This record gives sequence, C-alpha cells and structure tokens, in this order.
Amino acid sequence: MSGRELTVEEIQAQEREGGLFDGKTWLRSPRPFFLSKKEAKGLMKLGHPMAQFQRASDRIYRGSVIGNRPSWIADLLDVGKPQWMVDLARDSALAEVTPRVIRPDLLLTDDGWAVTEIDSLPGGIGVTGWLSRLYGDAGWDILGEKNGMLEGFGEVVPEGARIIVSDESGDYRPEMEWLVEQLGGERSVARAEDERGGEGDIYRFFELFDWENIPAARDLAVLHVAGKLNITPAMKPHLEEKLWLALLKTPSLQSMWRDELRGSHLKTLQSVVPKGWVIDDAELPPHAALPDLNVHSWNDVAAFSQTDRELVVKVSGFSEEAWGSRGVFIGHDLPTDEWKAVIDRAVRESHSQPWIAQEFRPGRVVEHPYYDPETGVIRVMEGRVRVCPYFFVTDTGRTELGGCLATIVPKDKKKIHGMNDGILVPCVISDQD
Repeated sequence: MSGRELTVEEIQAQEREGGLFDGKTWLRSPRPFFLSKKEAKGLMKLGHPMAQFQRASDRIYRGSVIGNRPSWIADLLDVGKPQWMVDLARDSALAEVTPRVIRPDLLLTDDGWAVTEIDSLPGGIGVTGWLSRLYGDAGWDILGEKNGMLEGFGEVVPEGARIIVSDESGDYRPEMEWLVEQLGGERSVARAEDERGGEGDIYRFFELFDWENIPAARDLAVLHVAGKLNITPAMKPHLEEKLWLALLKTPSLQSMWRDELRGSHLKTLQSVVPKGWVIDDAELPPHAALPDLNVHSWNDVAAFSQTDRELVVKVSGFSEEAWGSRGVFIGHDLPTDEWKAVIDRAVRESHSQPWIAQEFRPGRVVEHPYYDPETGVIRVMEGRVRVCPYFFVTDTGRTELGGCLATIVPKDKKKIHGMNDGILVPCVISDQD
C-alpha cells in the first residue's frame, strides 16, 4: 500500500494543459483513498456478477418481447423510446451484445457497499487513468494497477476506432483526448454531431436520448445491425435504464432472476442493491400494498412524513435528467410540498418517462486530506464517499478491474458526484482488515 504523499506542486506539474474536464475542477489530495481489505475484496468480486446481470437483463427483455417472460417488462423498458431504436435494439444481430465498460456507483456505508447505479456509458475513464498513473508513479499500489485503465480501455477501443463524443457530453471530451494521446495508434476523438458513418469501430459517447442532435445516429445503428461497423456500447436503450435495479428487487420476479443468474451472482447483487420500486399509476386491489412500503398507492407515499420518506426518487433513463444527478431527489431532504410534487410528477409521467424509487442508504463519514485551493495548505475533509470501480469486459468475456475512483464530498451533501468541492483520488488497499 505504502507510497509517498504528493505535493500540490507535483500534482499541478503533471496536469494536462487545458485539464481533463471541460470547465470543471476538483480538490487535489496528497494521497489516495484507502479501502480496507474486506471492502476491496467485496468491490473486486462485483465485476463478473454485474456483467452477468447485464446479459441476464438483455435475455429477460428479449424473452419479454417474444412472450417467454411477462410482456409488461419490455413494455415498461420501451416507454418513451422512438420505435426505430426499439426495433433495431431487438434485432437478433445484437442478441448477447452487452456493454464492454461497466461502472457501478458504490456508496461506502456503515453496512458495506450500496449500489446506486450501474453505468455502461461512464465518464471519468481518462481522469481515473491519469490519477492512477500519478499516484502509482509515487509508489502507491493502485487498485487495478497504475496503467489498468489504459490497458482496459485500449482493449475495448482497438486501433482505428473513432471515439465520438456529443456536445451534450462535451465536458468529457478532454479526458477522451488524453486517453487517445496515451494509447496512440490510429484512434481518434471527434464530435458525434459530425459523424457520418463508415466502416470500422466506434466507441459511442453520447446518450441515446440525444439522438435527434446526432444526424447519423439512426444510420449508425442500422450499419451496426447490418454488421458493417461495430459500436460499443450498442444502441440498446433498454440496457441503459435504472429500472433494472428496481426489477432486481421486485418480489414477483425473483424466480425469473433465479432462472437467469447463478445463485452466487444473484446473492452478491441482492446484497449490494438497495430495495427499489418502479413508480407507476397502476391501481392495486383494496387489500394489496406496495412491497415493504406498506401503503396502498404512490399517493400514500407522497403523504409520507419527513421521517418516513428515506427514499431516493430518480428518473430512470432516456432523459437529459437521467445523468449527472439532475433527476435525483432525496425524500427526507425535500419540503413536504416538493416531495409530493416529485411523486405526483413521477406517477403522471409513468407512461412517457419511467421513474424509480430506492431505499436511501447514508454514506459513512470518512476523513481525507486535501490541498486548500486558495492557500495550498493541507486540510482534512469530513465527507462521504462514492467509489466507482471500472470493469472492462475483454474479447474473451473476462471481466477485469481497470481502476477505481473515489469521490469524497462534504458530509452535508446527500448527492455525491464530481463537483468543485469534491476530492477525486484513486483507491488503494489498506494494510488494515
């Protein structure tokens, strides 16, 4: 584990001209974030089960389409998507095609890990690669190894590939350019809006909801289905919904998940995914109740007192609000009228934009040093941490950890994401159990 602490001058000397995020920054730290041996072991064993979860989700969706699984599953996952995208995603040519990069967002709680999202189109790959190398060169034994992010991404994006980044996702273009600079070869980064199709491999860095701003989006999907080019991640909107985390916990679907997943994988996933619910306007029988919420309807949930609403409500996907924490609402942080408005909106939009609710799990308070951006003096933040491991799926189907990014924010923040007052560092394994 041991390495030497970095000075702020050393960190600044290694920074890329123009930065790695467009117009964004973070707090620098003299050392990486320490995970206990138990925490690291639990994190590292998540990659393969999550890859299998995505494959199982794709099979369940396809089974729902043809009638082997409940039809309402596909109907729910297709809500709000253009028909052409749904039709192409269902094509047999894309069967078993799943994302090559998997990044779960993990909260470190007093009871272990809690998964808030599984992102297959994640930002932070370049930043994590740069940080891993920076602290690795200082002697720290980086989780995933100091060049693991570059090696993992290099296998996903072979020579000759084009990384197309939309203006919507433009904040991440600099880190993608850094990755290409480090990997070398014939790889390139370009605006997705300028893409016109052609042969070769494409790494898609644009959200599918943004397709109308990408003139070639439909043509790219058609060419992929026809086998004339390869796109990763494939344009399969049903796999980019947070709905799957709620469906994993749905009582009526447990036998289905047992059919689709190995017992040990299902047990691992169930242990880290909080309770979740799909929000809809379906009317229950008079004697029925929403599982674990123990009320008859979402109108009753909207009337919960502040102490009862330790819930997180989220836009599920295919929306500009579904990423960057914009469509995330913490129930007990909201005034009563705002909480009711969020639930009312989620119910009202259930036939055009899916929403989910999840059990809120508070992050554990940790301490971590950082350099004061004004004075350069080392201070200590009491904060909560989100840990993001990046798993890469190889050509042979293995799932390998490339790196692990910790984002530490002040403890009064309930939403943890990249922000100016957050610390970003790679993870290492502590000598402590």
